[in-house]
Amino acid sequence: MSGSESSSCGCTGDTKRAEHDPAYRRALWIVVLLNLGFGLMEIVGGFVADSQALKADALDFIGDGTISLFGLIALGWTAAARSRVALAQGLFLGALGLGVIAFAIWRAMTAVAPEADLMGGIGVVALVINVSAALVLARFREGDANVRAIWLFSRNDALANIAVIAAAGLVAWTGRAWPDLAVAGVIALLFLHSAWDITRGALTEMNEHA
Repeated sequence: MSGSESSSCGCTGDTKRAEHDPAYRRALWIVVLLNLGFGLMEIVGGFVADSQALKADALDFIGDGTISLFGLIALGWTAAARSRVALAQGLFLGALGLGVIAFAIWRAMTAVAPEADLMGGIGVVALVINVSAALVLARFREGDANVRAIWLFSRNDALANIAVIAAAGLVAWTGRAWPDLAVAGVIALLFLHSAWDITRGALTEMNEHA
């Protein structure tokens, strides 16, 4: 796409782009399919490897795909309705974060070291997929709360995968479960931080529309 085309489509932050730019719709469909598809595979891998970090990352994938799908559906809605969707996205992400923390605490009582090789391998594949999704959305990261929420989900996924790969290396080195549980907790905290940003932005926009 040329610079003039990019400017005319509003790809540099025009909120109206989300309603009218076909490239943004295509980007969202790609992100939805990548995240939901791999998330379902990674949750299976998480149980096979007995890795809480992989399970948390899989929830991140599934959450990202679900939120992106809702964002796609809401593209033609009013600004006020899109703000409410963003608020739901933030609350959903916060609930995921709290759930992951609670499960990691419960697992810490009976934790065993996961399969480090499988954990690391899945983490590498997940990172490739997440970086691809983030690159697809990179030029669409500015806009209203709904657009920013989708971008934050994709950015979180890539950061979480780097942490999962690091945890797999530490598990292989120490033979202990704590790196896996620690990374699951870090992913959950990342959920909560982004949930706060998304929720705050959505509430601000809702007040402006009111």
